[in-house]
Amino acid sequence: MLLARYIVHRLLLLIPTLLGILLVTFLALHLIPGDPTHTLLGQHATPAAQEALRRQLGLDQPLPIQLLRYLETMLRLDLGESVITRRPVLQELKERMPVTVTLTFAAMLIASGGGILLGILAAVRRRTWVDYLGMGLALFGVSMPIFWLGLLLVYYFAVVLGWFEPSGIASVTYLNEVPRITGFFLVDALLTGHTAAFWNGLWHLVLPAVALGTVPMALIARITRSSMLEVMGQDYIRTARAKGLKERWVVWRHALKNALLPVITVIGLQFGTLLSGAVITESIFALPGMGRYIVNAIFNRDYPAVQGAVILFAFLFVILNLLVDLLYSWLDPRIRYQ
Repeated sequence: MLLARYIVHRLLLLIPTLLGILLVTFLALHLIPGDPTHTLLGQHATPAAQEALRRQLGLDQPLPIQLLRYLETMLRLDLGESVITRRPVLQELKERMPVTVTLTFAAMLIASGGGILLGILAAVRRRTWVDYLGMGLALFGVSMPIFWLGLLLVYYFAVVLGWFEPSGIASVTYLNEVPRITGFFLVDALLTGHTAAFWNGLWHLVLPAVALGTVPMALIARITRSSMLEVMGQDYIRTARAKGLKERWVVWRHALKNALLPVITVIGLQFGTLLSGAVITESIFALPGMGRYIVNAIFNRDYPAVQGAVILFAFLFVILNLLVDLLYSWLDPRIRYQ
């Protein structure tokens, strides 16, 4: 009962959060110089045609009226219609979201697995070459910009060595062969028995996932090392060692579970950040995800598309934070829902 009340309370807090994000996004877009009618009609459009299009799109109304109309459509769970493609924004986001979610999950698996393992090794082998090498790699990962790392990966592993493809999209042949069931290419390939298409899509996903997961992997490694060092200095760890338990059992069974509490928080926050920050990676590897969709919508001043995508990202981010809090309480039963 307490858990259900806590979840309802967090979901209710989502309403003012989304309203605030919508207001900020709406005002920021309308402060950008330019006129979307130029994009739709071209530079040689007549003033009369531009004015007619503004009336058709409702852009001739005052900003408060435009905002109220958009809030009205949001209450109907309608994200509106794209100014450029004239298609429902929700439909376009549903087509592109599987690409971004797949990339984010792959990057987070690499970041979590590599970061936790690297942090544990650095903590267990403190002040040895393993510790210095691991933290050096973490510093390198934090310092390396994603756009530069992505270009280096494409050049070296795709162009020079030829191990991977420069694009993150599976081959066109496999894309046409796999029927769309869930919208997630890898999942659909497994459900329909197209194992060759699954491995082809997974192989194409390696480089963009590594490029996107490097920075969070470095952060997770540093947090894991700090947390492990703090936990391994506690009395119950010394007691476990005094009882004659093997060091491997002490580290993995006793120390790691308690050290993972702050790590899980970082992983949850980084997952939400990656989900909304895959713009550069999708642009480098030509992935048709939500990141590229938002960039194109901003350049074209496609207000409904940008606002719809931002609201969706905000909703997913808050839900992820809620799941992280629930997982946190599962690992530490002493935590009470407040």
